[in-house]
Amino acid sequence: MSTGTVISLLGMVAVVAGSAGINFFGAAAARSTSDFLVASRTLGPATNAAAISGEYLSAASFLGVAGLVMRDGADALWYPVGFTAGYLALLLFVAAPLRRSGAYTVPDFAELRLRSQPLRRVCTLVTIVLGWLFMLPQLQGAALTVATISNLPSWSGAAAASVVVLATVLFGGLRSMTLVQAFQYFLKLAALAVPTVVLALHFAGTHPGLTRPTTSEFTATTTLDIRAAVALQIGAPVEFTATGELDGAQRAGAVRWEPGTHTVSAGSSLSFPAGTPIPLPVGVAPTDSGWLNPLSGSRQYPLVATYSLIMALVLGTMGLPSVLARFYSNPDGHATRRTAVIALALVGGFYLLPIALGVLSRFYTPQLLLTGQSDAAVLLLPAAALGSGWAMDLLTGLITAGAWAAFLSAATGLAVSVAGVIHTDVLRRGRAHDFRLAALIATAVPLGAALLVTRLELTETVALAFAVAASTFCPLLVLGIWWRGLTAPGAIAGILTGAALSITAAAAVLAGLGHTPGLGDVLSRPAIISAPAAFLTMIVVSRLTARRSPTDAEQLLLQLHAPERLGLTPPHVPEAPDTATRTPPG
Repeated sequence: MSTGTVISLLGMVAVVAGSAGINFFGAAAARSTSDFLVASRTLGPATNAAAISGEYLSAASFLGVAGLVMRDGADALWYPVGFTAGYLALLLFVAAPLRRSGAYTVPDFAELRLRSQPLRRVCTLVTIVLGWLFMLPQLQGAALTVATISNLPSWSGAAAASVVVLATVLFGGLRSMTLVQAFQYFLKLAALAVPTVVLALHFAGTHPGLTRPTTSEFTATTTLDIRAAVALQIGAPVEFTATGELDGAQRAGAVRWEPGTHTVSAGSSLSFPAGTPIPLPVGVAPTDSGWLNPLSGSRQYPLVATYSLIMALVLGTMGLPSVLARFYSNPDGHATRRTAVIALALVGGFYLLPIALGVLSRFYTPQLLLTGQSDAAVLLLPAAALGSGWAMDLLTGLITAGAWAAFLSAATGLAVSVAGVIHTDVLRRGRAHDFRLAALIATAVPLGAALLVTRLELTETVALAFAVAASTFCPLLVLGIWWRGLTAPGAIAGILTGAALSITAAAAVLAGLGHTPGLGDVLSRPAIISAPAAFLTMIVVSRLTARRSPTDAEQLLLQLHAPERLGLTPPHVPEAPDTATRTPPG
């Protein structure tokens, strides 16, 4: 095992140990169920915002954004823009009124606003599915990281992350998790900031005037193992050696490709001599001018796909149960708004770093586009830029530690959200033993999925989950907060419509149908259809069932929107179901 691998593994262990220590310290301070569930609503805006940012900046943000920028250039910038803009929408339309509702979860809010147990059960089911769908890329990112920096099997990374998440959920509470996730945010920030500065200075020093070759070439003899079938485009004759199926025929030995498009099957191995131009997948811009040009990718309907992505990310942020749960811990609506503003600044500042690393990856690791491992660009960038040596080992170890923190912080928040709903709304017995069972279920299901389903690019998987949130809870919250005419039948019909369309699309993509020409654009970016359909269904059905509107709807809306100083919000927030007798888990 190399020195770099040892340092990277030690970095992962240090993150787990540091998080466990902070978690233990915070858990020791918990004295009540309210401490465990909402930190007794005493968290300051800055601490809560750092924790929200730590939980929100997941595997897709830490690894996936840089990989997408390397591959898609300008088109990939909509991901960080959408992730950040979603918080602005959350601040404007949802954060403070949701906190004034006194609800602990989205199902709590739904029942409080519309007085419907069937609606609560539907929301419970969607919360669980959403949580599992978001946890999937976190565990797959952990598997990718372990496989990239060591010779350990990829499943060991997903299994280790699941065990750590389960232990954190069982032995902590929201107060301790807040401290852990705030620590993990600043660790992730440092883990990208330091390599970005070092590698940018190195690039500027080795390429005066910030120039680069117009064509990327292999700097040394390179052997690449192709994990997924790919179509490659080349502009000049290329000679190399290969083993596997190329252009529909088995090859073993020397190969010469003429300019054009060539196919390589999964399992093939290609060896290129130094100085050979790097073939790129069809749809990836071969020149920097094309890479900087928007809508230059391989999608058949790129503009529609872009609008759908923006809709999913912005609206989806308003419907993420794990993010929304954080705002319940603020003492009042004013503190909630401050928390959202600070989180917006922290998230926006963070995203500048993976964008810069994606640009550097375009120069140093373009061969990852050929192998389909663009998500690993950040992990491999120090070695590609600096070669061997202690500086490369330390930077790789720091990045690995930050990546591990990204997986753990996001997955832990999701696991708590899912386990809490299973415990409260499914098991309904309120015992610590039952919460442990709920936590086990919450982590075991996505682990099994991570080991079985097709691994997509991390940001693509997360975008699907955002589309589900945008098509279910976003319409419920926006209409529930801003429209008195919403009824329980309308909310149920809208959620089921949006869930059916978006979850079916997500399942089709995970089954491998996302690359079908034309249809793949709609399946991988379903929000442009599913979100408007959910809103429209809620409005139409609510109009048809207007008599089912709660008689106290006006009073409830006044409570949601009136400032606390007017005294219209109840001084004591209602307890969550069963919390009066529930023993804090762990």
